[in-house]
Amino acid sequence: MVNKKNVVIVGGGITGLTAAYYLQKEIKEKQLPINVKLVEASNRLGGKIKTKRKSGFTIEQGPDSFLARKKPAVKLAEELGMADELVRNGTGQSYILVNNKLHKMPSGSFMGVPTKVKPFLFSNIFSTKGKLRAGLDFVLPKGEAVSDQSLGGFFRRRFGNELVENLIEPLLSGIYAGDIDDMSLMATFPNFYHLEQEHRSLIKGLQKTMPQLKKQKGKKPGMFYSFKNGLESMVEQLEKQLDPGTVALNVAVDHVEKKEGYYHLLLSNGSVYKADAVVMATPHYTLPRMFSQYDLFDTFKNIPATSVANVAMAFDKSAIKKDIDGTGFVVSRNSDFRITACTWTHKKWPNSTPDGKVLLRCYVGRPSDPDVVNLSDEEITEIVLRDLNKTMKIKAKPEFSVITRWKNAMPQYTVGHQERISKVREAAQDKLPGVFLTGSSYEGVGVPDCIDQGEKAVQFVLQYLQRN
Repeated sequence: MVNKKNVVIVGGGITGLTAAYYLQKEIKEKQLPINVKLVEASNRLGGKIKTKRKSGFTIEQGPDSFLARKKPAVKLAEELGMADELVRNGTGQSYILVNNKLHKMPSGSFMGVPTKVKPFLFSNIFSTKGKLRAGLDFVLPKGEAVSDQSLGGFFRRRFGNELVENLIEPLLSGIYAGDIDDMSLMATFPNFYHLEQEHRSLIKGLQKTMPQLKKQKGKKPGMFYSFKNGLESMVEQLEKQLDPGTVALNVAVDHVEKKEGYYHLLLSNGSVYKADAVVMATPHYTLPRMFSQYDLFDTFKNIPATSVANVAMAFDKSAIKKDIDGTGFVVSRNSDFRITACTWTHKKWPNSTPDGKVLLRCYVGRPSDPDVVNLSDEEITEIVLRDLNKTMKIKAKPEFSVITRWKNAMPQYTVGHQERISKVREAAQDKLPGVFLTGSSYEGVGVPDCIDQGEKAVQFVLQYLQRN
């Protein structure tokens, strides 16, 4: 009789769910003597992936999509039999709000960096002085080889302040809800560092390395995927695939104790789980409490996490007196706005909205304005409507609005992030063998990044159990 090994996954967000799914798949395919348990402190699975279906609308309360070119999410969708439910985003003009005016996003930019010169020369977003400064990228020498630096410092050196603050910063800091001057280049966009080291000029490097798209008639396909019934349908399908009894909801891990060759997990309901390996798929700041007898996770107390909120508002089409032909806009820090971006969801995701209706989704909260997230629903809605009416004429109150707050939800990859995480993982391997850290706090915040980390964690667990 073979003694079964126990693996406990802590955290039921997309990373933990993916780990549970791929681990059980390996167990079945290879007939492995392993039990899997997933514990989640809240009353639902999916973490920040949360879809609300109301009055014919499909409203994303967390992420609304994932990049089609990032394969882990597409691969998982195919494995779950959901390939025919994938939908691409509707494409259209996107805008940037600079000095309280909407400007068309210059064509031929990659993450705000020009790949075509002409659209930038004719853009009203930048002054003549700003354009000349950005053009120095063609002649400036490459920077010194360093282990890390801030995104803001890197791009300001190449292009000057104007291009950074009016274009690059709103696009990049929006992804991480962070301050571009604190964010780590190597943990977020290392490809830009390598482009500069290899090609000197970022513009020339992008021109040489970006795939040349063939000219297509009509609209080009969108770069993002979601599902017909929202992103949470993937979470629901994953949950269905797990063996009965795998998941324990409303159960928090209070403490993890290391024993001789295994671990005891003391749970909030008074029970204790024995684990031969533990996958920690929870936010980084929860670990110092759960492993309070160890100081190796103290570093995590100093890794910030920002809070954000989003407001989805449904209107009748007749309420929007000045419609805008596009999919949304981001806001430069030079604008007197508290919203950071707005998605015209009914245009970006036409399947999300009934005919004759409009769905707008606005975002608030950034490192320089954290308190906005703590305001009441009425105050946040008022701020959003006031900002929107500076660019659109909305003549009626929303039919309904859905406000979602994510407190301390966005881990900040500040300069030196990779080195810090690497040191903690090395120390954990030494002092807590069989404990694996994974999730958005470590190697990417996007849905495909988290899925990829969950899948990798499974391989680490199996290798560890095999060795022991």
